[in-house]
This record gives sequence, structure tokens and C-alpha cells, in this order.
Amino acid sequence: MKTLSKIYNGLIFLFLYAPIVVLIIFSFNDSRSRSVWHGFSLRWYEELFCDKEILNALIVTLTVAVIATVAATVIGTAAAVGMHGMNGRLRRAMMAVNNIPMVNPEIVTGIAMLLLFAFIYRSTGWFQLGYGTLLLSHITFCIPYVVLQVMPKLRQMNQHMYEAALDLGCRPVSAFFKVMLPEIMPGVVTGALMAFTMSLDDFVISLFTSGSSAQNLSVTIYSMVKRRITPEINALSTLMFGAVLILLILVNVSQIRGQSKAQKA
Repeated sequence: MKTLSKIYNGLIFLFLYAPIVVLIIFSFNDSRSRSVWHGFSLRWYEELFCDKEILNALIVTLTVAVIATVAATVIGTAAAVGMHGMNGRLRRAMMAVNNIPMVNPEIVTGIAMLLLFAFIYRSTGWFQLGYGTLLLSHITFCIPYVVLQVMPKLRQMNQHMYEAALDLGCRPVSAFFKVMLPEIMPGVVTGALMAFTMSLDDFVISLFTSGSSAQNLSVTIYSMVKRRITPEINALSTLMFGAVLILLILVNVSQIRGQSKAQKA
């Protein structure tokens, strides 16, 4: 039974990661072919760093992802703390509202945001489709993921620690940063990683809210599909995969060290 379980798990991981391995291998191919190997080369990495369209899209993608992650983490953490302090029925209602954007089809969210920005622009002249609307839309759909990651840590936390800090003379803000935030930090970090990943990965909402002046990588690659995709995309995907993998390793190592220190203490 254990052997079958290992084989089953191995097949799942093979199915998940085999396409990524193929993508990485052919990013070093000396030819445009995506199926025939013509020798090792860094040609597509060189052309990638000379392609202004892709580099501009990469800059937009990374800046939007970083800013949206920071903003969504701050807002989502504050929202989670606020919902945690509510009574049971109201908290459940707020969590249901929080979960709606995650189960709602992205195309519905994208069209709704497009109509909202168009209405505001017609009424006030603000929020013309571009970098600002793209950033606002990413912050909006990232917040629920942060709330979902922080709430379990708030439930696990000893509620009397915060009250004890207040009784000992801490102000509410100081007690939050010194007592509550260190306890829920793993959830905050996980929520930030989720927000960053979702922002990098998003296509549908970005397609409706980016306009023509500020397009992220997913929209740019979609427009390139109409022409022809070159292995530059393989090289770009390889670099992004490597960066995310290194980030996850560093976060996991820091969490393991933090847990070992806590156990020793």
C-alpha cells in the first residue's frame, strides 16, 4: 500500500512539474523550435534583456505586484483583526462577504471593475484605464487572500496576551505591534506570498483594467500569442520560476529557524 501511495504521489508531481522542466530545458535551446533540441545556448536570455516590450511589461508586473502586496497585506491584516473582534454571527457574515471575490469568476470581477472605472472616469475624469486602475484592481482582489491566511492565526493566538499587555500599560497600537503581530506573523507572511503570487499570475482582471498604457506580462504575452511566441518567453518564465522558488525556500527556512528557536526557548 505504501508503494502504491509513493507511485501515485510521484505521478502527481511528474504531471505537475514535467511541463515546467520542459519549459526550462527549451529556454536554453539554440533554435526557435519548442520540440527539437538544437544545442545549448543563452541566445534567448540575451534577446530577452534586449526586448523593450517584455522588459516594460516585467517592470509593470513587478511594481504592481510589490505595491499591491504591501497594500493588501496591511489592509487585509487590519481587516482580519477587526473581524476577529466581532461577535460570532457578524464575523461569519463578514467572512462570507470576504470569500465572495475568491469564488466569484474572475471575468465577472474584471468586467465589474471595468464598468466601475469607466463610470467614475465619465463622472469625474478620474481613473482612466492605465497603471492606477491596474494597481487598484490588484489590491482589491488580493485583500481576501490575506484575510483568509491571517484569521486562523488570530484564532490560535492566546487572547489574554493582548489584554495583559493593555493592563500592564501598553497602548492598543503598541500592544498590537509588540504582542499580537509577532504571534500572527506566519499568517501575515503567507498572506503576503499569496497576494504576490496572485498578482503575478492574474490575467483576466488585468486584461479588463490595464488599458493600453500599462500592460503586465500576462496581457503582453497574450497579445504576442496572436503573432508568434519565441523562446524568450521560456527564458522569462524560467527566471520568474527561479525567483519564486528562491523566495519560497528563504521563507520556509526562516520559519523553520523561528520554530526551532521558539522550541528551545
